[in-house]
Amino acid sequence: MTIKLQKIDEWRWRIPREGDMRTEGLVYASRAMIRALQQEQALEQVRNVATLPGIVGPALAMPDIHWGYGFPIGGVAAFDAEHGVVSPGGVGYDINCGVRLLRSELEADALQPKLENLANSLFQKVPSGVGSHRSDLRLTRTEERHVLELGADWAVRQGFGNDTDLDHIEARGTLPGADPDLVSERAMERGRNQLGTLGSGNHFLEIQRVETIHDEEAARALGLFPGQVTVSIHTGSRGLGYQVCDDFLKVMQRAARKYEISLPDRQLCCAPLQSPEARDYLAAMAGAANYAFANRQMITSQVRETFEQVLQLSPADLRLSVIYDVCHNIAKWEEHQVDGKKRRLCVHRKGATRAFPPGHPETPAAYRHIGQPVLIPGDMGRYSYVMLGTEAALAETFGSSCHGAGRVLSRRAAKKRARGHDIIAELAAQGILVRAAGRATVAEEIPEAYKDVAEVVNVMEQAGLGRIVARLKPLAVIKG
Repeated sequence: MTIKLQKIDEWRWRIPREGDMRTEGLVYASRAMIRALQQEQALEQVRNVATLPGIVGPALAMPDIHWGYGFPIGGVAAFDAEHGVVSPGGVGYDINCGVRLLRSELEADALQPKLENLANSLFQKVPSGVGSHRSDLRLTRTEERHVLELGADWAVRQGFGNDTDLDHIEARGTLPGADPDLVSERAMERGRNQLGTLGSGNHFLEIQRVETIHDEEAARALGLFPGQVTVSIHTGSRGLGYQVCDDFLKVMQRAARKYEISLPDRQLCCAPLQSPEARDYLAAMAGAANYAFANRQMITSQVRETFEQVLQLSPADLRLSVIYDVCHNIAKWEEHQVDGKKRRLCVHRKGATRAFPPGHPETPAAYRHIGQPVLIPGDMGRYSYVMLGTEAALAETFGSSCHGAGRVLSRRAAKKRARGHDIIAELAAQGILVRAAGRATVAEEIPEAYKDVAEVVNVMEQAGLGRIVARLKPLAVIKG
């Protein structure tokens, strides 16, 4: 299908409403990005999202948009509480896949002599790869239920962190309304020994150097300085979240037929927000999201222990503290101003990050004067960014931002491109250590598989949807 596009300005493109669309589409992209997008299916997915009942405002696409299940990855859509729907395809299989950024008091130059030892130790300490699990931690059924109900707070109560960590996590690390009784036994079993593991695919644990500061005042507020060592953790709800999505796709397919919802793509199966099917999904999804928050909290504890052991430094000397932790794949109840009126909406962010502005009550108190941190990982060969939310983002995108670089090559195409290359050796020659459970994952995640994240964040900044604070350079990467 040829998708019509109307240029609004250099960074915004409209998909005009026509046919069965209930609203228009709005894509944030540069000219070069749009030319590439016109060769793939992601724009058609934006159009399809615009046909769903109760959608409020346009169907949105961030500049890291690429094809996904149902919704495009990089897609955002808000639905009216009374007349809208919830769709698992608008959240994704890896519920609450997200990123956490830690800062330290260390300088990268001083760390360099022990970097290889540290990377090796982290690779041993934090299980990674397909089906990775903790041999030393298997939750009882009662404990796992508490994880689903409490999220990161459960981990802190067990001694894996502190309340200050919770102050710097989206939703303080716990989505309300989780109901473990709505999570299948198969999902519970898959999650029982995976807490504190990275998994595979594009998930990673990365030691970084603050390469460039773009906004000195904001950087000071976030505790960032040039040459500083930071750590990024990118993972989600593991097999538990995948199973929750898989289970409820079947429920939603039946619900779409039951409520006579016409769908242009069966992957957009959904249920009215007021229906029991929707309430059940949101309660199970919240449980999986809380598992992901707890997962990143557990890995944070493992990172702290490893740094202390390898570097022989005390927690007070290291000061490995959480800057922020954001969700990428989530559907959340939020209040937004729409046409001058406050409305309760279910906001789907699929491969997209919340980006609230200065003064917003859900922004941590320490950052309320600058805005919510937005963490944008790139690829293992280039750089990542720290940004801040803006008023324009709140007004235009329900307070949303891009979530990363966005793939341009499928995993199969990336592996084909990587043939004949020793990717780990090539990155080592650039000063980037890579430790991975298998070379296949490294091949799938080559830098060329992704857009240049600098171009992605430039679109966000030029469109007024974010402020760049700092650029982070990878030093060592732990992959699945």
